Order: sequence, then structure tokens, then C-alpha cells
Amino acid sequence: MNKKELLILSAVAFIVLILLPSLNAFAPKESFFHVSDFTINVYGKYLCYAVLALGVNLLWGYTGLLSLGQCLFFALGGYALGMYLMLMIGKLGQYQKDIPDFMVFLEFETKYPETGGLPRHWIPFRSPFFAILMVVVIPAIVAYIFGFLAFRSRIKGVYFSILSQALTYAACLLFFRNDFTFGGNNGLTDFKFIFGADINTAETKRWLYIASGVLLLSVYLLCRWLTSTKFGLIQRAIRDSENRVLFSGYATAHFKLFVFVLSAIICAVGGALYVPQVGIINPSEMGTEKSLEAVVWCAVGGRSTLIGPIIGAISVNAMKSWATRAFAEQWLFMLGGMFILAVLFMPNGIVGLPQQFKDLKKRYFDRKKTEEPVAATPDGAAVKPSE
Repeated sequence: MNKKELLILSAVAFIVLILLPSLNAFAPKESFFHVSDFTINVYGKYLCYAVLALGVNLLWGYTGLLSLGQCLFFALGGYALGMYLMLMIGKLGQYQKDIPDFMVFLEFETKYPETGGLPRHWIPFRSPFFAILMVVVIPAIVAYIFGFLAFRSRIKGVYFSILSQALTYAACLLFFRNDFTFGGNNGLTDFKFIFGADINTAETKRWLYIASGVLLLSVYLLCRWLTSTKFGLIQRAIRDSENRVLFSGYATAHFKLFVFVLSAIICAVGGALYVPQVGIINPSEMGTEKSLEAVVWCAVGGRSTLIGPIIGAISVNAMKSWATRAFAEQWLFMLGGMFILAVLFMPNGIVGLPQQFKDLKKRYFDRKKTEEPVAATPDGAAVKPSE
């Protein structure tokens, strides 16, 4: 990491982790510099999306594997922590029972009488440590099984994208079922406490925002280190020409499997911090359109870089927040238009624009030099200016 990058990173970390939370906590509400609780909450959500984008980019931008199912792992991480949050509601729900409201409504007490209506696999999630462990373990296991089967069968390119999308769609349909014990269409919501703290207080929201910032910074540094090692070189070699890497004696399937599992874990941890900040997790979060959105973030921001997906995730979601209020029905067309523009005219995304303008300027002046007018002799013969 050079001095310039370190300086920029330190400045951004100061603004995100210290300045904004301080303005939220200490600046008077009537002050121009006050950052509202709502804004902090929205920024926290954007930071979680940026973590998801980094996970997608590690797989797509650096390894050449376009997965359309990374939101599945984002949602699995969210569900793992959401189960713990649901159990922390206790008797403060609408039905004032020890089990979540949707279990009372769906008559789980008659289906699971031996546990008072709580399915057995929910019981360990009363422990916050177990829930945090499952945030990592469950998505990692799913990613390992899927990746092992896919890479062993040498599935790649568009077939890998379609297969990953099919996995996400199948999981989405499964979670929509009420008898799958995860709340069906409504999912998990109405959270009240997290690790003993009231989840709706300004202080808790501020700490969740800071945790999201720390997570994003940690994931950025991890990806920065990984992509600068020999492993990162092999990643890019697989992306550019996998056959040559195979001929060099490397087992590319192992490398791809490791990156796929690591990407799933990154996405899942982002999802776990996303859920307490938005207050809900349902199957729509693992829908195929969500995974496509994450790909658009990387393309618009600039894949094959680390800062590009972060810029893409934050800028596109900020635009989405505005457009879904002003042009709700046109938003998907706008999103598709952005993707097409990025692919056709911005191959390196927003972060590549300065270099693109620089190259255009150089080409313009080079062409201008070759088109300089020539002088003519009295007999009509052309003479170059240098003559």
C-alpha cells in the first residue's frame, strides 16, 4: 500500500468511523452539521451493501467467476442472526408467548409440542455466540458444497452464472414456504433487542453503523492483502486464461473453490449486520434481482478494483433511494440503462473515468498533430511545416 492510498484510506476511515458518528451523537439537532439517526441508519445499510459488492467483486472482478447468487449468502447470514433476534423478543410479541409470533399464528405449538412450538433447529440460536458462528458456518457449507460440485465438473462461464442463479431461485422458493419454519413470505421482523441492548435506540443504531464501517474496512484490507499476494496473481491468471494456469500445474478448481467460499462468508457477514439495521429479513433479499443489482454495482463502480465496487454500491443505492420515491416504476429501467452504459462506454466503471478522459485527450491531440495544415509552394506543391 503506497502513501497516497494510505492517506486516502485514513481520511475516509476518519470520516466514516469518527466524524459522522460524532456529528450524530454530539451536534445539536437544530445544527446544520447534525447527522440524523435516519441518515446514520441509511448509511449503515449502504456500508453493508458495499461489503456485499466487495464479495461479488472478489469472485467476478479478480477470478472471472460471475456468480448471480451471492445474495443467497447475504440472506443466509441475515437469517442466522435474525433467528437470534427473533428469540430475544420473548413475550413482548403480539401473542405474548416465548416463541415468535409467526410460529403461534402458524400453529407450531401443535406441530412441535415437545418443545413448546419452537422447532428444534431454532433452540441453539438462543445463544448469541452460536448465532454469530452460524453466520459464517452455514453460508460457508452451502458455498463449499455448491462450489465443489460445480468446479469439479468444470462448470464455468455463462453456465456457472445460470447455475448459481438457479440455486438462489430454488432457495428463495424454499424460504417462501411457511412450513420451512423461517416465517415464509413475511420473514423475520419486529426485532427488539440485540446483545441485551434496545435495537431501536439511537445509540444502538450508531454502534451498528460503526460496526458496519469497521467490517467494510476489514474486508477491504483483507481483499487488498489477498489480491497483492501470489494467490492474487493466480486469481487474475485464472480470470484471463484458466487453461494456461492448468498447463502450469496449478489446480484451478481448488483456488476457485477457496475464493467462492471466502466470498460467501464476506457476503454473509455483511448480511448479518444489514438485518438489525433494516429490521427485517425475508426471502426477497435472496431474490435473483438482488444478485443482479450487486453485479451492476460492481460494473458501474469498476470491477477488478477494490474501491470501485464500494463506490458503485453506495452511489447506485443512493440513487435508488431517490428514484424509488420520484420514479418508482421507472427505477428498473434506469438500473438496466446504467448497466448498459457502463458496459458500452465505461469498461472500467467510475474509477476508470479519469484514465479514459486522459486517453481521449491524448488521442485527440495526437490526431490534431497529424492533421496540421501544410504550406503550398507557388507551383502548387505541398510542403510540410518543418520544411
